[in-house]
Formats: sequence, structure tokens, C-alpha cells
Amino acid sequence: MEKNHFLSLQNGSDIRGVATEGIDGETVNLTTKTVEIIALAFVAWLSRHTGKPANQLSIAVGRDSRISGETLTAAFIEGVVASGAKAINCGIASTPAMYMSTIFEETQFDGAAMLTASHLPFNRNGIKFFTKEGGLDKPDITRILETATLITTPSANRGEVTTFDLISRYSSFLVDKVRKEINHPEHYATPLSGFRIVVDAGNGAGGFYVEKVLQPLGADTTGSQFLDPDGLFPNHIPNPENERAMLFIQKAVLKNNADLGIIFDTDVDRAAAVDHKGESINRNELIALIGAIILEEHPHSTIVTDSITSDGLAEFIGKLGGTHHRFKRGYKNVINEAIRLNNNGQECWLAIETSGHAALKENYFLDDGAYLVTKLVIKAAQMKIAEGKDLSELITGLRVPAESKEFRLKIKVDDFKTYGNTVIEQLKYFVASVPGWTIVPNNYEGIRIACDANSGNGWFLLRLSLHDPVIPLNIESDKTGGITKIGLKLNTFFAKYPDEELDKTALSS
Repeated sequence: MEKNHFLSLQNGSDIRGVATEGIDGETVNLTTKTVEIIALAFVAWLSRHTGKPANQLSIAVGRDSRISGETLTAAFIEGVVASGAKAINCGIASTPAMYMSTIFEETQFDGAAMLTASHLPFNRNGIKFFTKEGGLDKPDITRILETATLITTPSANRGEVTTFDLISRYSSFLVDKVRKEINHPEHYATPLSGFRIVVDAGNGAGGFYVEKVLQPLGADTTGSQFLDPDGLFPNHIPNPENERAMLFIQKAVLKNNADLGIIFDTDVDRAAAVDHKGESINRNELIALIGAIILEEHPHSTIVTDSITSDGLAEFIGKLGGTHHRFKRGYKNVINEAIRLNNNGQECWLAIETSGHAALKENYFLDDGAYLVTKLVIKAAQMKIAEGKDLSELITGLRVPAESKEFRLKIKVDDFKTYGNTVIEQLKYFVASVPGWTIVPNNYEGIRIACDANSGNGWFLLRLSLHDPVIPLNIESDKTGGITKIGLKLNTFFAKYPDEELDKTALSS
């Protein structure tokens, strides 16, 4: 296979592609043969990384509920054993559980691979890789895919295949954490007795959280929905950022008079919550909530977020004594930045994106939606038992903008990165001519502009998408009509770019 074929599958620190037919115009490029060769390349990479020969390596393989998952898992396992390494088939699992397979004392596998494409449509699939040091970074994925182009013949000595119920082991890890931290004086084993918690797994891999975590802890999970794995995702997109998906869990909370609602994405590395009133705890609210919990445990901690978080969130973190470090989009970006800060002596216990990706220092900086909501469940129980209070009371002081919207401007030229960066650079000069607009300092991504009370009463951020030929424009305002006011001024700037180069129709929506 051509080198470009493999390299085209890279999506930042993941591999993603079209795994099955079903959507017009999308040709399958993540075939079983491709996955098998990538597995061979991963074993070669892991052998170099660990210094172990292939026949001494053990590699866990898991998948989410996608319809191509079982077939591609078999192909990946074939590549592992063809290289001489041992493959452990973990079946349907979560992405965070796959990382923990390299950590748990009874497993401590050398590496792990998760077949998933997160919230993307049913025809897509992909692969995420782990070692005990964490998820692989973008350069590692590039090296693996470059190695794939050089694969010729596998080992003459095949490795063995075994199975392991990883999701049960991972669940017991979460159950033990809840019991120890709540430490209920009367119901140690079932500290969630009397709690009603509704879970929406979106037919992804997160259904285990009901049967294997919440119910053993005594919670009433009546009304939980879409728990059965179904790779066609017949009910809604398993994505906490999707408004329709959030409406499903909000309605379920109200219908069942639940104390808390939880929703996962497909592979459970992201999550969001809903309070007892049916109000979503998502994006900035979710960051504020887990941030409040972390700052109770670790006063003065830095909290790293992506670039599109609100000004109100920064104020909230500051009032709690924390430091808000607004960085770049991309879950690996915020995680690596948090690790860097800690290595430089700046205490940081949380890295989180507005999308729901959250990684905590106490949990290996692992991007883990189930661990995140477990922290929320623990705090909710503690507050109710000790004070009779609701979890959402922790964020009553969060200032929420009156309006918030993202516009995605599509770049139509081939060299979209150069074009997009030029647009962003030229915006700096335009901003200087607009009264009341000022460039926010310490931009790590794109350009963020503060707009005073007379010129929009909010802010906007123009940046280049991490992977796509798109310039996202995020605008927030503390005043109704503020987005329109800011947008009208920006229309003047964007008017000079021809429609055949930059599609600006999103601005008129």
C-alpha cells in the first residue's frame, strides 16, 4: 500500500477512517488489511519503545459498539499475533479502561489499542494507542504509520490470543473509589442508596456504568436509556456536545425525578451531566463544577482549558483561588500542557476541554469521562448526606453569557493552513481600527478579542481548525444582540475575501 494511504488516516494523536460503506461519497479506506498492517507496525514501534522483542510483548485490544468493531478488532489481533506478540481481546470496553490495562497490577500490559472513532458516524472507525506512559502523541502515530508502509512479512512465530474481562476490572476500580471516598458510616458498600441517577449511553460502550458501577453502589438507575451497544446509534449521536443528545438525558432526568443525569460519548472518554432540575452541566458549567471540586481538594491549583472557554469561567476559577490557564483546542494539547506545567513546578490538577474531555492528575492525566462523572457522583453524595445540598449549588456563582455561538468558515483553497493563518494575522490589523476592541494577551491559538460594552460586550476568537480546512469563529456576549453587533463589524473584515476562497455563508445563519 502507498505511504500516503496510511498517513492520510492520521487524525492528530488518533487514527481514523471510513470503515464501512453506507454514506454516499465516502469510500472505505480503513480496511481489515490496513488495520492488520497498522497492528504489525504498532508492535514494531512498541518493541523499540520498550526495548523488548515482539515475542515478549503483551497488547490489549478493545473496541466500542461500532458495526465494524468486531471485524477490525479481529484484524488488529491478527496483526499482533502475526508479529509474535501476545494479544488480549478485551471485547467491548471504554478507551480509558484500555489505558488502565497497562496500569492494573494483574494486567500491566505493555501496550493497548482501542478501536473507536468517538462520536463520528456509524461508518467511521479508528484506533487509539496507549502505553503505561499514557496515550500516544501525534509524532508517535506518524512513526507508526510510516512504519506501516515498510511492513513486508510478519514473524514466523505466532503469538497467542487470550481474553480478559477488562470492563469489569475497571468498574471495580471505580466502585472501590466511591466506597472509600464517601465512607458512609452505615452503608459503606451501598453509599448511593436513596440516589436516583439516570445514565444515557447513546448505544455506545458506556452502558456498563449502570450495571457494574452505580447499581452495586445502591443507586436507583430507573430511567437509564440506550445502554445496549448498537453501532448504528439509532436513538441519537453519542456526543455530549450534541444538543439533541442532551435533550434526551434532560427529559429522562425530569421524567424520573432523578438527582443526577449522566451522558457519555461512544468510547466513554467524554461525559456531561444534568442536575435535578433538568439543567445541563456541560461545557463551561462542567469545567466550573469539576474545577470547584478540584480546588476544594487542591487550593490554588492551575486549571488548563482549551481556547474557547468563557470570561465568566476565568472569573469563577479566580474567585475560588485557582489559576485559569487558557491554552489550545485538542485534548492532548491541554493534557500535555498540564503535564508541562507540573514538570516546571506549577501545580496543576486538571486539564479539560469544553467538549467534555477531562484529565485529572490523580488519575494519570487520563482522558476519562467515567472517572470524571464518578468524581461528580462522590461529591453529590457527600453534599446530600452532610448538608442536604445539590451538586449544582457549587456553581451558583458562575457568570453565564447571554449569547454564545460558533461559526465555521470553510476554506476552499488547497493550502488551507497558510490561507487560514494569513486571515488570522490580517485580523490583527483590522482590530486596531475598531474602537472598543482589544487583543487579549497570551493567545496560544488564533486571536482572541475583547469587546467593550459599546462594541459587543463580550469576546470572539478566530482560530484555525486542528485538522480541517475550516476557520472556526467563536463569539460570546453578555448582552442580548451582542453577537449580531460583533458579527456585523466582522462582516466588513471578511468581505474582502472572495467566496471562491472562503465560504462565509455561516455568518448569515
